[in-house]
Amino acid sequence: MKDGRRSGCPINLSVEVLGDKWSLVVIRDMMFGNRRHFRELLNNSEEGIASNILASRLQRLAENGLVSKAADPSHKQKVIYSLTEAAIQLVPVMAHLGAWGRRHLPATRELSIRAELLERGGPELWNEFMDELREQHLGIPRPAGAESVSARLRVAYEAELARSE
Repeated sequence: MKDGRRSGCPINLSVEVLGDKWSLVVIRDMMFGNRRHFRELLNNSEEGIASNILASRLQRLAENGLVSKAADPSHKQKVIYSLTEAAIQLVPVMAHLGAWGRRHLPATRELSIRAELLERGGPELWNEFMDELREQHLGIPRPAGAESVSARLRVAYEAELARSE
């Protein structure tokens, strides 16, 4: 193909954008950890991403329309990263990846609880979570009185963490 891609197959194209070792981890941290600044993504990476790799992935994700960046109004020298609609629509993919990994790989209980809750909640919960992400990252208001999916996932994670200590 002329644009440097191996083929026009939708699976191939998705893998070319998301298939490296770090891209989905960066999206995961923005999506589930609400990490929006470079330092937050770097310092709170459980997997220990290097700063040059993080910078490269953020740039690549932005070039592919999954992340946007803007000046942070709270600090002149910082930028804030946001998920785009395309990245937000990865919630079901992330839920399926987490469910598969939880069932087939040696995942820890405390890091699996969110995947379990997303799997049990199914498309209804995923849609609620996507609405919440749209509000956080795109400024699109959610329905009034909507419960925070992020808060439910965080509470479940913290409860599992406390049990394992």
